[in-house]
Amino acid sequence: MRSSSTRATSLRAGLAGLASISVLAVATATAAGPAVATPADHATSEVAAPDINVDDVVAHLEELQSIADANGGNRNTGEPGYQASVDYVQTKLDAAGYETRIQEFETAQGTSYNLIADLPGGDEASTVMLGGHLDSVGAGPGINDNGTGSAALIEIAETYAAQNPDGAQHVRFAFWGAEELGLLGSTHYVESLSSDEASQISAYANFDMLGSPNPGYFVYDDDPSATDLRDDLTELYTAAGTESAYVDVDGRSDHAAFMQAGIPTAGTFSGAEELKTKAEAEMWGGEAGAAYDPCYHSACDTMDNLDTEALDVNADVIAAALWQWTAGSTKSQ
Repeated sequence: MRSSSTRATSLRAGLAGLASISVLAVATATAAGPAVATPADHATSEVAAPDINVDDVVAHLEELQSIADANGGNRNTGEPGYQASVDYVQTKLDAAGYETRIQEFETAQGTSYNLIADLPGGDEASTVMLGGHLDSVGAGPGINDNGTGSAALIEIAETYAAQNPDGAQHVRFAFWGAEELGLLGSTHYVESLSSDEASQISAYANFDMLGSPNPGYFVYDDDPSATDLRDDLTELYTAAGTESAYVDVDGRSDHAAFMQAGIPTAGTFSGAEELKTKAEAEMWGGEAGAAYDPCYHSACDTMDNLDTEALDVNADVIAAALWQWTAGSTKSQ
């Protein structure tokens, strides 16, 4: 995630817990367009969302660490570690049955790449898209920022394809290049879309820094067109036994270009260089007055810079959201 001093300002209060993290049947369409697929909108049939094995997510992180170790200590745009990271993810998703493509673009640090992966099937006119940036800063391997988001998305994509839940929506994953240079990859992707292509994306959810060692559990709250998606994520945290907080990330991450294009956006985040408050420490544990991630944008953002419990919770919440959103339409009315 790009550097900023913005931090969470309000908590989600009074949410009723869900009985289970599950995916329910298709929501009823309206004349104005299909409704958001929130739990209350669905019929009673259920398809259980998966438990994502955090050990498998960590195994992907270990591969990203090994790539950085073999390539000058980082996975930065224009460096061989970034190309190797793209190759690793593409190999995994090709094997899982995704149709992958590389989108190339130029930056001040050289050529960079977005990896786009589509799972065949589902209604392409209502595409649910999940993404996060794959690049690190030059100072280190970027294991929390944003190896954690990338690794969780790889494992969720593999699990979704293997379980083949036959969702109504088309599913697309994206791994962005050059986020650390100014959100360049995601911006390039959105700007490359025709108006028809953009209109087919029902929702974009972004996942950036999911395993901060002094974690918070934050839900993006900066897109007024997507409060339904925000509330889905909040309720799924509640169902998982974790209270969450709203955060306005102020355009710091890769959802920004989608939001500016009128595509509903959402996301989760476990905190960067800002300091955890006393109230947050009482709610989540950890150390008040200390950074959520003391190794943010530093050489020490390695495999030792992780809270695997936070990573586990976040991976399960993201998977539950994907299964929920693809059970019916996620287009806002």
